[in-house]
Amino acid sequence: MTLTDLPPVALGGPARPPHPADHLTPEHLAAAQRHLVAKALAEFAHERLLAPALDRSAAPGPGEARAYVVALDAPDGHRAVYRFRARRLALEHWAVDRSTLTREVDGEPAPLDVLDLVLELQPLLRIPDDLLALYLEELSSTLASAAYRRARPQPTVAELLDADLATVEQAMTEGHPSFVANNGRIGYGVSEHDAYSPEAGRPVRLVWLAARRAVSHVATGAGLTEDALYRHELDPATLARFEARLRDLGLDPADYRYLPVHPWQWEHRVAVTFAPDVARRDLVLLGESDDEYRAQQSVRTFLNVSRPDRHYVKTAVAIQNMGFLRGLSPAYMRATPAINDWVADLVDSDPELAACGVRVLRERASIGYTGDVYHRTPRPNAHRKMLAALWREQPHTLLAPGHRATTMAALLHRDAAGDAYATAAVRASGLDPADWLRAYLRVYLRPLVHCLRAHDLAFMPHGENVILVWSDHVPVGAFLKDIGEEVAVLSDRPLPPEVERIRAVVDDDEKALAIFTDVLDGVLRHLAAVLVTDGVLTEGAFWGVVAETVDGHLADHPDLPSGVDLRAPRFAHSCLNRLQLRNTLQMVDLADQSSSLIYAGTLANPVARGAVAGQEDDRAGDVPAADAPRRAAGHPADETA
Repeated sequence: MTLTDLPPVALGGPARPPHPADHLTPEHLAAAQRHLVAKALAEFAHERLLAPALDRSAAPGPGEARAYVVALDAPDGHRAVYRFRARRLALEHWAVDRSTLTREVDGEPAPLDVLDLVLELQPLLRIPDDLLALYLEELSSTLASAAYRRARPQPTVAELLDADLATVEQAMTEGHPSFVANNGRIGYGVSEHDAYSPEAGRPVRLVWLAARRAVSHVATGAGLTEDALYRHELDPATLARFEARLRDLGLDPADYRYLPVHPWQWEHRVAVTFAPDVARRDLVLLGESDDEYRAQQSVRTFLNVSRPDRHYVKTAVAIQNMGFLRGLSPAYMRATPAINDWVADLVDSDPELAACGVRVLRERASIGYTGDVYHRTPRPNAHRKMLAALWREQPHTLLAPGHRATTMAALLHRDAAGDAYATAAVRASGLDPADWLRAYLRVYLRPLVHCLRAHDLAFMPHGENVILVWSDHVPVGAFLKDIGEEVAVLSDRPLPPEVERIRAVVDDDEKALAIFTDVLDGVLRHLAAVLVTDGVLTEGAFWGVVAETVDGHLADHPDLPSGVDLRAPRFAHSCLNRLQLRNTLQMVDLADQSSSLIYAGTLANPVARGAVAGQEDDRAGDVPAADAPRRAAGHPADETA
């Protein structure tokens, strides 16, 4: 139905009871606070926003962790002191023992509270006054999400080792491993969180709209037509229902195309912000999908659980999360299938990448609506990103018999008992831990190094953007996804005109950051902490295998002309939280993402020539007197993640 067809509200009818929010208990909140305070101290120290000092007054403790103290003179005049035990690992990583974390205020014990911590740190964080409350709100929402997870039964890592893709996806609890405020989702109410969040795991029926052809567009990849797309994604009965709905309104189905919409987006944006478009029948509500979907970690991408052979569907949802309003630009989407085809053809035709078992999950089609008034305003705006969608391949039909797929984020996951998925996988594989790590890096690090050195091609390969393929608990392949918004060509190599958008020419030092920042610091730093603190590998052994992987590729491809040096002694230290603290509404300028980034000096490369990882530093990281923003590897920012 459309807005004008909605039945009148019956006055005096039964009121819907408020959502109980019964996950918000002192016990669940205390656990969430402890986790988030520990993460904030660790990641802010990693980014050199604060400098924990050795607590020489503390008694010796067990193991290799040492005692540290952070003393803060808060703006309100109180003095806060945090004490904890931690191991300092390569890349200035702080592996904080949460159980040892305490807080005092003016000499008296005080509860852990990440919101208080941010206020106490504000002289160092320097969050703009007009954005401080919004950042605190994102932290509050992150706490609420963590409490929600703790209130629900969670599978153990032992149960996840043989679980399917959807089950493992739902079980992920951490979100982005580096960002502190990583579950903001500003705009979701508690009922909507319960209905649409990935951790809820509830079935979702997408809302389908008919969009008038004259004011919309569809782009499809090679070998796919718009009609074939609809026939693949929708049953004949569903298509007949949609056509009947349009005819009942006196409209010709041939004048429309079909647009999937997040249910929240229909309720809160389309039916309000685009009310004139609905009223004049440029947009027509057709109803819910017959298929059921499940939200993925990126919140607005959905896996079809009724028909796993059908595509992922990525929708726009205008909630604020991790530094962006999570829209989809129709203009941006227009070139997405062509970009995906070009990248997939390059990957599929490269024997090295085929040997590594790496493939691309192509974004096969996109749709966007542009008939609204917001597309006629002088300047680009968030309202132009509220009505678009794309369809992406899923791995179900691409897996060989006996293989299974999971999100790579699982490698950093710990269950409620503190057990790590990566540790369990290593032990279940029966391999020597170093051999297991070699197998993983062969399907993850080596192909990324090859793409950079052979093709000047860089991805954004964090855990949510990579799907691992497993055989007997050993990684044997990988799918790369989120190609259209994340991939970049970092040179002036020839490109088809429709792919030119992804070009970002940088020098060799900046090209190397695609590995240093996004892989070593963004992923392997955290995986090393898991395996080292669990006693699976020593730190020296871990980074030794990483160096071996880099050198192995160089030895196998000595004739590649690339000047990228991944064994350099140091690299620029890119800081993600600093971006969010500077502007939680928009972390980077999408028109000039590279120069938007913030660097805090350099990091010692754990795979540098002659490097010896595993020697803990007694000194806290120096806090630079000034941040010197520099250009970075030219990744298109994730305006859509």
